[in-house]
Amino acid sequence: MKVAVVGLGLIGGSMAIELKRRHFADEIVGVDSDSVNAEAALKIGLADRMASFDDAVRECDITILAVPVGAAVRMLPHVLDMYGQEGKGCRKIVMDVCSVKEQMIRSVHYHPMRGNYVSSHPMAGTEYSGPWAAMPGLFDGRACIICNSEESDPRAVKVVENLFDALNMRVIYMNASNHDVHTAYVSHISHVTSFALALTVLDKERDEKHIFDLASGGFSSTVRLAKSNADMWVPILSQNRDNVLHVIDTYIEKMKDFREAIADFDEDRIRELIESANKIKRIIR
Repeated sequence: MKVAVVGLGLIGGSMAIELKRRHFADEIVGVDSDSVNAEAALKIGLADRMASFDDAVRECDITILAVPVGAAVRMLPHVLDMYGQEGKGCRKIVMDVCSVKEQMIRSVHYHPMRGNYVSSHPMAGTEYSGPWAAMPGLFDGRACIICNSEESDPRAVKVVENLFDALNMRVIYMNASNHDVHTAYVSHISHVTSFALALTVLDKERDEKHIFDLASGGFSSTVRLAKSNADMWVPILSQNRDNVLHVIDTYIEKMKDFREAIADFDEDRIRELIESANKIKRIIR
C-alpha cells in the first residue's frame, strides 16, 4: 500500500507517522509546496520520500488531502480527473481531512469518478502547525466523521474505515450539511472566540504591561486556540460562513445575558446563567 500525504503539517504529518508505524502503509510519499516544510518532513521522517503532486497521485493507492480546505477543494477535481484517465476500473482512492464538507462534496458531485472519493474529518488537532507539530498518538480514541458515504464506492469506504481503524479512531457517519453545522458549534466558534479574546487582551496589554504576568492556566487554556494558523482558518470560516454566523449570533446573545446581569448587580441571574452552563459537565467530563 502506497499512501500519498499532500500537506505534511499537524494532521497530515501525524497520519503519516501512524500509518507507517502501524503497518497500514508500506510507503509514505509526501507532497508539500513549501520547500522548507518538505525538507523538514523528510528529515523528521514523516515521509519516505517527496514527490510532485501529480507523480504522487499517479503512483499511490490512496491520496490524502491534508491541506487547507481552500486548496483541497481545488485539488480534489484534479485528482479525480487523473483517476478518470486510468479508466473506470481505477481503484485508487482520494480522501480529504478538512473540517468543512459541503463545498468539497458539491465540487465533485457529478464527477464520473466520484465513487473514488471518501469525504472524512478526523476530529483531532492542536493549535500548532507545520511538520514539527506532527505527533504519534494524536488520533487515539478520537472520533472521525465520514460524510455522504453512500456517494462513495463501498470498497473505497471500507479501505478508509480500515485506515481510521489503524489510527485507533471510531468512525461516525453523517451527511455533509449536518457535519458543517455541528463543527460550527463544537470547533469553529471555539476558535473565533479564542481569536476575539486574544485581540481583547492584546488591546488591553498596550496599557497594562503586567497582564500576561498574571495570566493563569485558565487564561492559557481558553486562549490557546488563538495560536492557530490563519492559512487554515480563513477558508474554514469563509466556506462555513452561514453556520458560523448563526453560532456567533447565539454566542453574542449569551454574552449580552451575562453583561446585563452583571451590569444590574443581579447575582441571582448570574448564578442562574453559570449553573445552566455547568450542565455541560454532562457532555464533557
